[in-house]
Amino acid sequence: MEETDAIFLWGSNARETHPIFFHHVLKGVRNGAKLYVVDPRRTSSAQWADAWLGLEVGSDISLANAMAREIIAAGLAHERFIQQATSGFEAYRECVEKYTLDRAERETGVPAETIRAAAHAFAKAKRAVICWTLGITEHHNAVDNVLSLINLALLTGHVGRYGSGLNPLRGQNNVQGGGDMGAIPDRLPGFQHVENDELRGKFERAWRCRIPPKKGWHLSQMFQAMERGELTTLYVLGENPADSEADRHHALKLLGGLEFLVVQDLFYTNTAALADVVLPAAAGWCESEGTVTSSERRVQRVRRAVPPPPGVRDDIEVVYELARRLGHEWGEPRSECIWDEVRALSPMHTGMSYRRLEELDGIQWPCYDESHPGEIFLHGRLWQEPLIGPRAPFSVVEFEPPVDQLDEEYPIRLTTGRRLDSYNTGVQTDRYPSPLRQAETLDLSLEDGASYGLQEGEKVRVHSRRGSVVAPVRFDPGLRRGLAFLTVHFHDQVATNELTIEAVDPKSGTSEFKATAIRIEKYQEN
Repeated sequence: MEETDAIFLWGSNARETHPIFFHHVLKGVRNGAKLYVVDPRRTSSAQWADAWLGLEVGSDISLANAMAREIIAAGLAHERFIQQATSGFEAYRECVEKYTLDRAERETGVPAETIRAAAHAFAKAKRAVICWTLGITEHHNAVDNVLSLINLALLTGHVGRYGSGLNPLRGQNNVQGGGDMGAIPDRLPGFQHVENDELRGKFERAWRCRIPPKKGWHLSQMFQAMERGELTTLYVLGENPADSEADRHHALKLLGGLEFLVVQDLFYTNTAALADVVLPAAAGWCESEGTVTSSERRVQRVRRAVPPPPGVRDDIEVVYELARRLGHEWGEPRSECIWDEVRALSPMHTGMSYRRLEELDGIQWPCYDESHPGEIFLHGRLWQEPLIGPRAPFSVVEFEPPVDQLDEEYPIRLTTGRRLDSYNTGVQTDRYPSPLRQAETLDLSLEDGASYGLQEGEKVRVHSRRGSVVAPVRFDPGLRRGLAFLTVHFHDQVATNELTIEAVDPKSGTSEFKATAIRIEKYQEN
C-alpha cells in the first residue's frame, strides 16, 4: 500500500472506518501514489483524493464495467496475463461492450471524462490496489459488486504482485480468522467444502461424528427459517442481531418468538435482554489465549494479559463445558491443543506451530509445513509459467438498481455507515466518552435543508416503506441533493434499522443496508 502507484478506495471511507489502515494509505499518497475515492458521499477520505467519483448509490457495476470497456477499447488490457492466467474473457468483453461512458454517466452520475481518466490511471499504473468495504457489500447484489472489481484487477494484471492487488478491508479484528476456521455455511476449517465427501470425511474421522453433507444457513436464511418455524433455538456468540439486522422491527419479532435463545457475550446487549440464558464471556483481546488472523492472512498469537473477572469464563471454556454437559468429553480447553487440531486438518495452516508463530511474529497462510515461510502473495501463482492451479475466471455481471426504488412518495436515498468515534451498534464504544462523539443525526445536503425549510438541529420524522424514526438534522457539505446518511451506532437515539430494507443478496445473504428510499417531514412534539 505504501509503495503502490494508484489506490482506489471503492465504497470505503477508510479515514473514519479504518483509521489505522488509512495511515498506510496516506504514506502511499505521500510517496507519490494517486488516490481515487469512489463513494456517493464526498467523505473525509476524499479530502486526500486526486479524484472523487461520486456515483449514485448502487451503481458500482455500471461504473466498473464502463471502466473495463474503456480499458479494452484503449488497448490497455494486460493481454499476456489474460491469456496466461484467466478464463471467460470473451464473454466478459461482450458484456462490458454495452457499458459506454455515456451510459455510465447516466446511471452513475459520474462525468464520462472522469470515468475515462480513472480507467486510464488504473490500467497504466505499474502497481495499483483496489480496496473496498461495506459500500460494496451491503447491497442486494453484493457478490456481483465484488466480482466487478475483481474483473478490473484481472483485466489489468493488478493482482498477485508486490504493490498490486485486491483488498477487502475487514470490519473488525479476526473477521478473516473466523472465516478461516469455518464460520461460513458451506465450509469447514481451511475453507474446505462441506459437500466434498473426501474433505468432510477427514473431519468426521477426526471428530468421530457425522457431519451433515450439505451447506448450512447464512444469517439471513436463519431469520427466514425462524419465520417458517424451522429454527426455534438460537445460540448467539458475540453478536447483536437485535440491533444489527435490517428491518429491525421484523428481526425483534422473530428473535422474541424463539423457543429458546442463548447469548454469550462480553456485554449485556439488546439481544442478551431477549435471551433465556446469558453466558458472560471473557474479553478476547486481553483475557484469552489463542490466535487472530489479519486482513493480510497473517496469523498471530494472542496472549492472556489479565484473568477474567469472577464468574466470567473464556469462550473456549464455556463451549467445552456445554459439550461436557451434553455428553461429550473434549478434555482440557487449551488453545494450543485446539490450534494443533486445526493444523492437522487444514493444509493451509499445517506449518504454523505456536513456536513458529512466536518466533516469526506471525505467518501468512497458506503455510504447508514447518519449513514453509508462508505465502506473501495469495495469488502469486497466476504469474507462474506454466500456470500453477486453475485459471482465474472473469465474471459476467450486469448493473441492477437498488430494490427500494425512489418515487414521489419516497424521493430521498438514505445510505448508512459508521463514524470515526463509534463502532457498529455501539456495544463496544458507547460505554466510554469520546470528545469526537456527537448525538445521532440525519445528515442532509445543504440544498435539501433549504428546500425543506430546515434549520440544523431541528428534528424531522424519517419514513421508509417499513417504519419511521425521529432524528435531528445536520447539514453535510459532502452530500448532494437527494442523498441522506445515518449510522447504526445509537439505536436508543435513532433506530436506523427500523428503516432499512431486508432485500438480501442471494449469494452472500447480505442485506441492502446502503440503499433505502425515504421521505422526511418536519416533526412537532405532541
